[in-house]
Amino acid sequence: MEKLPHEKGFHISWEQLHRDSRALAWRLENIVPNSGTWETVVAVTRGGMVPSMIVARELDIRVVETISVKSYDHQVQSDATILKFPNESYLGNGENILIIDDLVDTGKTFHTIRKHYPKAHYAAVYAKPKGKEVIDTFITEVSQDTWIFFPWDMALQYVAPFKGEG
Repeated sequence: MEKLPHEKGFHISWEQLHRDSRALAWRLENIVPNSGTWETVVAVTRGGMVPSMIVARELDIRVVETISVKSYDHQVQSDATILKFPNESYLGNGENILIIDDLVDTGKTFHTIRKHYPKAHYAAVYAKPKGKEVIDTFITEVSQDTWIFFPWDMALQYVAPFKGEG
């Protein structure tokens, strides 16, 4: 019997997301763009907002923009659609710009954005195999059939033990 998306879950705590986002910043610090500095961070909303804030803080990047892309309805992925573009005066063709998301799954979101900003650097905290071809930098790879639960997806509640009544 095939598992539902939530049954093969990888649960990320706020602390883990913070550590992994800082690790992404450290990795990006060692990738020097042509100008020698990253000029702008663009967060892919909504999931990329927290990692983008952490990366911007760690790398002392003061301009943070957003691009709003819809590619999921709950746990069902669809075609990526850009709902809101960032302020173009900060982006140009994307050179020296970081575009950050929490996860690259199939790569549809980044593929859609890359059409508009081909020279940007694309980064995510977590990556699945199908999405790795459209991303430049990531921290942790998970299997394609793993569903990642981010801290904003979860609530604290009792969970029964795997074996027995507890």
